[in-house]
Amino acid sequence: FRLAVVQLHVSVDKSDNIQRACGLVREASAKGANVVALPECFNSPYGTKYFKEYAEKIPGESTQKLSEAAKECSIYLVGGRSIPEEDGGKLYNTCTVFGPDGAMLAKHRKVHLFDIDVPGKIQFKESETLSPGNSFSMFDTPYCKVGVGICYDIRFAEMAQIYGQKGEAGSPDGTWLALGPELCRGGIALDNQVYVATVSPARDDKASYVAWGHSTVVDPWGEVIAKAGVEETVIYADIDLKKLAEIRQQIPIISQKRYDLYGVEMKK
Repeated sequence: FRLAVVQLHVSVDKSDNIQRACGLVREASAKGANVVALPECFNSPYGTKYFKEYAEKIPGESTQKLSEAAKECSIYLVGGRSIPEEDGGKLYNTCTVFGPDGAMLAKHRKVHLFDIDVPGKIQFKESETLSPGNSFSMFDTPYCKVGVGICYDIRFAEMAQIYGQKGEAGSPDGTWLALGPELCRGGIALDNQVYVATVSPARDDKASYVAWGHSTVVDPWGEVIAKAGVEETVIYADIDLKKLAEIRQQIPIISQKRYDLYGVEMKK
């Protein structure tokens, strides 16, 4: 299948962000994409001071537009790494996934909140405003299973291992759509024998939080097969599930793991 990664320039105008995102989704579909992914906080600037202002319930304005676009284009649409979601008085960083009929197939709340303190450079704490999600998120397509993570989730290898193990050795079931920055992409793809797509917003040097850009798709050998620059753009990658199955058969690391000595398990 053909994957399109939308590296969107996100402004302070929520309605404009949604409109342009859906326009790029339609453009990607017209160029043969079956699965389209948007970046984190595609409807909102990224930053703790913005989350409450831009938050909405699900379903809501943003997700309704995504549902309509998915149905119109008959595609699988991964609705951003996320939007700020309000539910029960709490805020979450949430990614929704819609199928070709417009139905919501998955809702992933960011599991690992980005709390960092690099002396002299940056201090940022999502936990000041956001609550963490508490579950893995996978959805089925006619092509393969897809696991979803948001940004910082990609830094935790266990999550990718869980997604990668969701199929029998040699099967294509473990495609990993890691919606995050370029960090760790090669290692995750190679170590877990999965395709990895990392989706970033376009870079805006005037924003309070400057995104890296360089959205990337990596194959199970760890080779980059598509990569963006820093500007708003759409990149495409043809995901070869036959190649994935062959790699897993040639080097059967899933079946050769020593589960009698170690293991990673999904608790809920």
